Amino acid sequence: APSRLPPPLGTRHSALYLATCTINTATMSEVPPTRMNQQIFKVKKKAAEGGYKLLKKKADALKVKFRDYAKAIAETKANMSSDAASAFFSLTQAEYAAGNFKNKVAEGPMTARIRVGAGVDNVAGVKIPVFTLYETGVTLDNQSLGLVGGGKKIQNVREKFTGFIEMLIKLASLQTSFVTLDEALKVTNRRVNALENVTIPKIQGVLDYISRELDELEREDFTRLKLVQGKKEAEIEEEQKRKDAEKMAAIKSGRKVETTNDADITAQFDAQDDEDVVF
Repeated sequence: APSRLPPPLGTRHSALYLATCTINTATMSEVPPTRMNQQIFKVKKKAAEGGYKLLKKKADALKVKFRDYAKAIAETKANMSSDAASAFFSLTQAEYAAGNFKNKVAEGPMTARIRVGAGVDNVAGVKIPVFTLYETGVTLDNQSLGLVGGGKKIQNVREKFTGFIEMLIKLASLQTSFVTLDEALKVTNRRVNALENVTIPKIQGVLDYISRELDELEREDFTRLKLVQGKKEAEIEEEQKRKDAEKMAAIKSGRKVETTNDADITAQFDAQDDEDVVF
């Protein structure tokens, strides 16, 4: 029977670790392990960490604004249902009191009294469109509606639908800002995750590789110097043994042995024993 056990907990993390190691290995082979490259990558790491902190703060600010927009949209939609019901109910009351006046409204000039303006709001570096309502200042030519009856009801309809349109424009502005902010938040989160999980570990891997290689080079140089020093000491010892053998051979043969004094002759004198000479 096939096994229904879940995969190990570390499977996904192991795959991510292997992928990161593969990237780091490919990068290490392209970077010579020198002190200059070490300083360059330290500067890169510092810049990446600074960018990560800034993007993290930006993402946090966008999340706060995103929640505010979501809350405002929920409240606006909750209020819109009652406003819409009230506006259309007032229209029904006006038609009952003044009759069908839609044709009279359509026969008049169709110049808009209210228009929508577009602006831009800046939230943590993200430009968000904002819609606002403004009046054009056009005078109404259908003021004579309802003279026979229902004038108060028609005026009530005008006020109700004006408030309903304001609510619609506010909702459209919030919804557009919400969508724009959502896209910006996704992009910012992707950048934060890329810096945290790819870029910074990659740079750190290169720095670790350079440090290991430099330490290895230092150990090789130290070993080489020890070998050279040991070889020189062996040569000096062999030379001394050769001289001692020649000296013993000369003594045995009765020949005169030339002695050389390699000591420092100035070490035999003390400067405190001499009197100061005044010229």
